[in-house]
Order: sequence, then C-alpha cells, then structure tokens
Amino acid sequence: MPVLGSDMIFKVIVLFLAGMAVLAMFGKFRFPGQDRLKAAKCPRCGRYRIGKGPCPCKKGAR
Repeated sequence: MPVLGSDMIFKVIVLFLAGMAVLAMFGKFRFPGQDRLKAAKCPRCGRYRIGKGPCPCKKGAR
C-alpha cells in the first residue's frame, strides 16, 4: 500500500510538534548554574558584569 504525500507531511508535522512539546517540558526545568548567572547581572541596568569590577553604569562611563 503506497503512502500518500499528505500522509507523510502530516506525520512529519506531528513528530515536529511532539518534539517541540518535549523541548518545552525540558525548558521549564531549572538547570544548575542559573542562580549564578542571575547574580552576574547588574541589578541597576541588567547588563552582565564581566570580572569582579563594578558595572560601567556605576562608574559613570559615557
């Protein structure tokens, strides 16, 4: 029994949506290291701080 093209497209779409649902479920988990990333942001401007020095927004740069 030959497979129709529309049946194949339907199967591909269903598998794609199922894969996206699985990725969405994994995305809701809290992965280790997120708290450290959140602490690396400047509370004032929200930019990531690199190194141990103060954020450029506190230095008054530019």
